[in-house]
Amino acid sequence: MTTGEGAVRLRPPRHQPARRAVGWWRARWALRTAAPVAVLGIIGAFVAPARFWLWTPAAVLAVIGLSWAVLFPLWWFRTHRWEVTDEAVYVRTGVFLREWRIAPMSRIQTVDTVRGPLEQLFGLATVTVTTASAKGAVKIEGLGHETAADLVERLTRITQDTPGDAT
Repeated sequence: MTTGEGAVRLRPPRHQPARRAVGWWRARWALRTAAPVAVLGIIGAFVAPARFWLWTPAAVLAVIGLSWAVLFPLWWFRTHRWEVTDEAVYVRTGVFLREWRIAPMSRIQTVDTVRGPLEQLFGLATVTVTTASAKGAVKIEGLGHETAADLVERLTRITQDTPGDAT
């Protein structure tokens, strides 16, 4: 949307991640929490004098980690947005620190799809749009794998038709 003399006014991106992304984010967070909790619990089981000093932090960490795994993915789902137009790729992420990333089509160098084991389990994919930016690639996480495939095809078609040298 244009306002004034050549100024561009951006609106929030329209699309949310797939609803299944909430489960994926929860599983990732739970796995990240489980490893240190398990280490502390196992060491505490074998080192009798240190049992209290290891099991207490393990329990606290487990409660905090599970609380985050339940609450934050819902918040992330409500705040993460993405959109692709003929001019650019827009991504808005972040809960406390909001980040808007905009990659003009003329700056796109590569478009990749990643489907890790956990993403495959949830039927999801991540599309990574690499640009000539020093900030790095723009990632659109939590897409349904079919949506991701369609998006990559569309981005490939648009970037081929967009003049520019992607530098």
